[in-house]
Parts: sequence; structure tokens; C-alpha cells
Amino acid sequence: MAYSAEVVRRARARLAQAKEDRASENRQHLERAYAQVPRIKEIDMQLRRTMAQAAQAAFQQGGGQELLDRARQENLALQRERERLAAKYFEEGYLDETPICVHCGGSGYVGANMCECLRELCRQEQKKEVTILSGGKETFSQFRLDYYSDRVDPKYGRSPRQIMEKVLQNCRQYAFSFAPEAGNLLFVGNTGLGKTFLAACIARVVADRGYSVCYETAAHLFGKLEQARFNPSEDSRREAAKLTECDLLILDDLGTEMPGQFVTSALYSLLCDRLLAGKPMVITTNLNVDEVSRRYSPQIASRLYGGFQRLTFVGEDIRVLKNRGY
Repeated sequence: MAYSAEVVRRARARLAQAKEDRASENRQHLERAYAQVPRIKEIDMQLRRTMAQAAQAAFQQGGGQELLDRARQENLALQRERERLAAKYFEEGYLDETPICVHCGGSGYVGANMCECLRELCRQEQKKEVTILSGGKETFSQFRLDYYSDRVDPKYGRSPRQIMEKVLQNCRQYAFSFAPEAGNLLFVGNTGLGKTFLAACIARVVADRGYSVCYETAAHLFGKLEQARFNPSEDSRREAAKLTECDLLILDDLGTEMPGQFVTSALYSLLCDRLLAGKPMVITTNLNVDEVSRRYSPQIASRLYGGFQRLTFVGEDIRVLKNRGY
């Protein structure tokens, strides 16, 4: 799962802060223990001396083993006394200097592999990023099918509610079973039918499952690509790279951005790069295939309608229905 460098940076910063907080808490506990029970401080000083003696004995010849055994016995006796004093004067675990993570010690890595503690922080940072970009906390359980008519539409041979129930089912299945080879979804339909809402639901679930997600409106996405192309900087290049490298790219409201040659070229390159790499996308648009072809190019229309599973949204504008009091 390819988290962006920024997500990993924020997660590592949180882990480092948590590690420092734990160390500070341990120091405060120890200072209090030394002040309240001076014998504990004496024991700790003696333990350090016996450890030094044991190290010295290990390098000696002749009677070194005898010194080593004596140092070990003294060390064990001191540890038992310390444990009795800690249990008598403090709550359980008060003087246990356990690391923030027992697996990696707070480094975030076990060997060359990311530890689960850091991976969980990456998941949390990814979820926060998706929440900020999508602007809300949409969940599939909030999607209301009662906004869609249950009367059969002769055009489809089914009611809008039946169609949207199937759309909802497909979106849930896609999100909860998401994998790097999940494929692509294209949401098409008029304004106000729930495309953005369900795209945000997918983003939230996929991010919660530990995958990296980029959720961008069309205007914002092409703005980032334009910035990276004509005013390059480390930040702008990093933002543009995320669009190609993330596990799932969600492009919302394609067709609402200002049209132009750069947009067409950037969209074509982005689609080709991700399709060739097999990296999933979810794209929402109010445009039909002919409108996509005219606005961008026949090549882009071919990739959108040939390389994506199309989900058609039908019904009445939900915003209008809400204003009517539905």
C-alpha cells in the first residue's frame, strides 16, 4: 500500500512525539519514585554498579565466572526488592519503562518493514486527508434510497430506486473488497444524484482499510498538474506524483474545470499512466460519451468508456427535493 511521503512524514512525526511523551512520562514517574522512596534510587545506582561489575567479570580470566555469578545474584536480589517497593507504594506498572511499541521500540520499523504502529498512524493520517478533501463524513449507511422514485421508468424498464439500489450495492462491494487490481468505476448522470456522495464513501472506506487515496475535484486536480508543469517546485512535483502513485485516485466532477489544451493533454496522460500501471480510479462526471469526446478527445472518451465499469445515476436532483421538504 503506497502511502504518500507527506502522509508517512506526518505519521512518523506523531510516532516520534508519542515516543517522547512516553519517555517524559517515565522520567516523571521515576523522579516521583526517587523523592517518595529514596531506597529505589539507591537500588538503581547499585544495579548500575552490578551491571558494570558483570561486564568487567566477563572480560576477566580465571575468577571471572565467580564474579559474574555473584554480580548476577546481587542484581536479581536488587530487582526483587525494587519490585516489592514499587508494588507497595505505587500502582501496578507505574515504574515499568515500557516502550511506546513493544515490536519496534517506537522507531516505526522492524528491520526494513514498516511496523504496524506506524502503519496504523498512516491509516489515520490518510483518513484525515480524505475527510478534508471530501469535505464531510459521508458513509454508505447515510445514503437514502427513498429520494429515488419507486415508479418504473419506461426508459430503463426499472424504477430509479431499483437502479440506485444496485449502484449502491456495487459501490459498497468495490470499497469493502478494494485491492490494487480492483479496476475502475465511472459515475455518470445529472447533477444532484449522489455521485460525489458515493465517491466520498468509497474514499473513506478504502482509506480506512489502509490504502492511499487521492480525492480531488477536477478543477483542483488540473490546477495541481498545471502548477507542477509551469511553476515546478518540490511541493508541486510531490503533489502531482501522488496522483499517479496513490492506490486509488478519485476524480470528482470531471467536466466542471475550465477546458483547454493543457487539461486535455494532462487528462490523457493521467489516464494512460494509471491504466498502464493498473492503478484503480473512480471518476464522476455529468458528461455523456459524446460530450466527453467533444470536450476532450475521442481517445479520452474511448479510455473512459472502455476501461471503466460505468454506473449510471438516475432520478431527480436530491438538492431540489430537499428544498421541497422531502
